[in-house]
Amino acid sequence: MTVPVNKSAAAIDGIVLDAPIFDPHAFRLNDEQAGIVARARQLGQAVFAGRAAAYDRDAKFPTENYRDLHRAGLLGIAIPKKHGGLGADYQTYALAAAEIGRYCGATALTWNMHVCSTLWSGPLADDLDMDTATRDEHEARRAVHYKRIVGDGAVYSQPFSEGGAAAAGGVAFGTEAKPVEGGWLVNGKKIFASLAGHADYYGVLCTEVAEGEKASRRNTLYLALPAKAQGISVVGDWDPLGMRGTVSRTLLFKDVFVPEDAALMPRGVYFQAAMRWPHMFLTLSPTYMGLAQAAYDFTVRYLRGEMPGTPPVKRRMYPTKQIAVAQMQIKLEQIKAIWFQAVTEAGPNPSKEQVLRAYAAQYSVMEGANEIATLAIRTCGGQAMLKSLPLERIYRDSRCGSLMLPWTAELCLDRIGREALYETGETDD
Repeated sequence: MTVPVNKSAAAIDGIVLDAPIFDPHAFRLNDEQAGIVARARQLGQAVFAGRAAAYDRDAKFPTENYRDLHRAGLLGIAIPKKHGGLGADYQTYALAAAEIGRYCGATALTWNMHVCSTLWSGPLADDLDMDTATRDEHEARRAVHYKRIVGDGAVYSQPFSEGGAAAAGGVAFGTEAKPVEGGWLVNGKKIFASLAGHADYYGVLCTEVAEGEKASRRNTLYLALPAKAQGISVVGDWDPLGMRGTVSRTLLFKDVFVPEDAALMPRGVYFQAAMRWPHMFLTLSPTYMGLAQAAYDFTVRYLRGEMPGTPPVKRRMYPTKQIAVAQMQIKLEQIKAIWFQAVTEAGPNPSKEQVLRAYAAQYSVMEGANEIATLAIRTCGGQAMLKSLPLERIYRDSRCGSLMLPWTAELCLDRIGREALYETGETDD
């Protein structure tokens, strides 16, 4: 069960720390995992929570939080230890990201875009097929990227969406890389590009297209473009409903030269990953796991009269409030169970059942977080909607999750239904 948020005896800088979302003993985490996740939770609660309202209000990127993530070693959470990182696996990263999302959704969501550049090129790529020469080349290239992150605090982003079917895996990316001597020329556009104007490098997914060739998903490249490279521009405003601190403006690329050593993955490896490691697309969900917990935490504190910034008035004695909290608790535990299972079994070549469970986990978290936040608003009442309190921000941020490619809520439903009823290659003809 979820431990009451006010019962943790641990403290840092005078702050009584919340209990972890996933208790290390109950969920069988080892000491190293528990330590990394605790580091994220402490930073989120003690530092990020206090800044979150201002980032949201001003639609300002959480630059200060990234400096703190670097100092805490968390920019390199998924970088192998031999390269100076923490060497966390997929599950450990997901649990840590959920704790960050609990206190600042925008920081967690943008941190995911950064971490994926190391998670995909690191432990995920290590699971994929490469010949010896290709693997040696990849090892040398990723060492350059990792050194920038660990040593200099460089921030990478992962602009993905283009406004069409490419981000959902339906067609090749419209952003194209034309081979030239020493590298590529990149042209195209990315929309909803989190960290636009604030990352040091844009990890761009694009299609390599030689003269006279047709675009193919098999030729997807994953390239790190320096943010200051000639031909890159950031355009448009950013004033959305939620996740305002992600600053996801539009990126334009016009004849941007990218050298060969900028590749985050070798040729063909991204397509192999998309086919064989589908849980790579589940990494947006930890943020919303954290937001689901945050909505529950707020409700319990508020009804107990323990929410900072509100009078110490207890509302917990009303049966309707108790029933609502019970419903939230049940929903939260359902989400936690399927999500934890999905991130735990993430790996190459999953079974059909595991893929369906990953879709179900994504759907459950992305829709469930907002369902819990909605119930929290109804239960706590009008005062809880004030912008001086975090619940209305949690509600707005949580509403954004089901819309996010490549696994939107609609796409998850479509794929679950189709793949449950058809085996590969089956038709009704």
